[in-house]
Amino acid sequence: MSNAVRIHHFAKSGHAHRALVFAKLAGIAHEAIPVDLGAGAHKSPEFLAMNPNGQVPVLEDGDVIVSDSNAILVYLARTYAPDWIPSTAIGEANVQLWLTLAAGEIAFGTCAARLITVFGAPLEPEFAAAVATKAMQKLEQGLVGRDWLVGDRPTIADVATYSYTAHAPEGNVSLAPYPNVRSWLDRFEALPGFEAMPTTAVGLLAEKGE
Repeated sequence: MSNAVRIHHFAKSGHAHRALVFAKLAGIAHEAIPVDLGAGAHKSPEFLAMNPNGQVPVLEDGDVIVSDSNAILVYLARTYAPDWIPSTAIGEANVQLWLTLAAGEIAFGTCAARLITVFGAPLEPEFAAAVATKAMQKLEQGLVGRDWLVGDRPTIADVATYSYTAHAPEGNVSLAPYPNVRSWLDRFEALPGFEAMPTTAVGLLAEKGE
């Protein structure tokens, strides 16, 4: 896989899953390189040389290094999968709105709630739950009468918002009130090349369809 991009990841990180699932959906040749967070590999000098923040994912493409999951999505789309990002200014602006949601309410809401329940993160559960509700409400409204968040086909907006939404029940965030979101998750998971992020509790993801 000498011509493949390299994606440094942790299997149960939704941020890392964004990068990996996009590479699979878009048919981008890639090598997935696990990072042992438990052993502190993300704080090693070698890893910090790629990303001083010590976080996954990190993308290597030859001499190019990109960190931050949303930045990786933009880079991969622009370089290898232009169909996944609109060519018009307004289309790209609309994608950016959802990337902002992914980095904002989803990160501090559904992601944080999952960090608390799954990894024991010392965060505030009530605050995470409230922010998660706002994020899910925005997704639900954004999908009214639409199959995808921007335009008539999936884009990196859908990729950026998918992983932590699908795994929201792991953080005790119910998807039952959001029928548009649940239908969208089903469409996303039916895309050719889709590969799920590992679950951390049996049966939790089934809730999104019930």
